Amino acid sequence: MTSAVATTRGWVAAVRHFVRKADDTHCELCGALLLADHPHLFEIAKRQLHCCCRACALLFGNQQNARYRPVPRDARYLDGFRMSDAQWDALAIPIDMAFFFYDSSAQHIVALYPGPAGGTQSLLDLQAWTELVADNPWLAQLEPDVEALLVNRSEGAREYYRVPIDQCYALTGVIRARWRGVSGGRQAWDAIHRFFAALKTHGRVPEGLLHA
Repeated sequence: MTSAVATTRGWVAAVRHFVRKADDTHCELCGALLLADHPHLFEIAKRQLHCCCRACALLFGNQQNARYRPVPRDARYLDGFRMSDAQWDALAIPIDMAFFFYDSSAQHIVALYPGPAGGTQSLLDLQAWTELVADNPWLAQLEPDVEALLVNRSEGAREYYRVPIDQCYALTGVIRARWRGVSGGRQAWDAIHRFFAALKTHGRVPEGLLHA
């Protein structure tokens, strides 16, 4: 299994946003002061996620042939998602958490898993993914670039979510900021558990919880 660290400018910038304190965050398009629970836009050409105010999200995210793609707001827990242990093993992800989205530049599904160094791209077995889509046809309808399947199978969990891509970046930021040593440590795992509990209950992880 070969993997490569995802080092695109957009990915790194997005993760850094979720690691740092957001006290002075401003809209990256107009400079307005942002609320904690602000929307995001994805800039297609630069593969970059932008924090923005609601006005800019509406203005730039709904234009025809838009430069920016609006990131959906809420996640959904997939109670009836079908994935066997054998199907997970066939995807060859080296840890028990990962997310999958359609990269419109590469024109195929990308698999990434979070870790202390950031997000790492896995060379996905596309045949295994095709078989998973056959069991869960809605996977073919994920919004390109901005929506993902998030899988949590850590510590015996079997949780699956349809999520905005910013929530995947947020999870990666949480792990990157708190992971210590080989096993992560109590602080990191407590934060991971809080993250998934909030995602499952509320459909979104509050900004304040990310910095708790």
